[in-house]
Amino acid sequence: MKQLLKTVTALLILSVILTSCAKNEGCTDPAAKNFDVEATKDDGSCVYVKEEIVENTTATVTFNFTHHFDGIPVTAANFNQFNFINANGDTMSISKLRYLVSGVKLNTSSGTELPMNGYNLVDVTNGTGLSYTIGQAEFGALANMSFNFGFDTTDNSGNYIDLNSVSWGVPMMMGGGYHNMQLEGKYKVNGVDSLYAYHNIAKKRPTMMAPYEANHIAINLPGIALNQHNVVVEIKMNIAEWFKNPDTWDLNTFHSSLMMNYTAQSMMQANGYNAFTLGIISQKQ
Repeated sequence: MKQLLKTVTALLILSVILTSCAKNEGCTDPAAKNFDVEATKDDGSCVYVKEEIVENTTATVTFNFTHHFDGIPVTAANFNQFNFINANGDTMSISKLRYLVSGVKLNTSSGTELPMNGYNLVDVTNGTGLSYTIGQAEFGALANMSFNFGFDTTDNSGNYIDLNSVSWGVPMMMGGGYHNMQLEGKYKVNGVDSLYAYHNIAKKRPTMMAPYEANHIAINLPGIALNQHNVVVEIKMNIAEWFKNPDTWDLNTFHSSLMMNYTAQSMMQANGYNAFTLGIISQKQ
């Protein structure tokens, strides 16, 4: 009997030893979906969740503004030179060119309108604002692009510290708000140099109670396809158009005191619709 008890006891002890030494198999990788905190031996059963890669399909769109006079490049480097002849036959130079662009919109082929960033002062004289990152848009086809030359009535009533600091405002006696454009230079009158100041602002009929009228220009350009992450769109201004289409501009008649001249301001607005065209489109990752 004693021998039987010894044998049973020995078997129980052996069983405990074997049980305690047995390894709990399972997934031992904490990074796995089915990690088993109690597993002491990896059995190859670990399951991993694949990391989902979200593809970036957003394009950053930048406008680059370039300038020419019927094909002759215009930069600050050739300012103050009598390189240009307008449609009226006036030989002229340019000494200053600044203008405001606002209200940029990208219109998709599906009919969605995408408003872009605020406004940009293009200053050819000082070489600033020539590149304007307007914002981001999803890849896809654009039916057209548009922007305002100058501020519309609502925006023109705002107060912009940065524009005030560069003397872009219009005196209150002339309607207040801000310029659309300042274009200045000289032209030849019987061989003598004479100044012109082609300043575009809100217009007012020559009667005391007449309201000021918006004089901004809504520019529409063709659409493009956005298919890369960085898209640069060249916007070309043909300065010659301000003097020829549809109204031929005679600098001997319209050369100064134009800000309160309703006829001159109306002609500027009409001619400005033809001044901008789409140039080179550059797209890259």
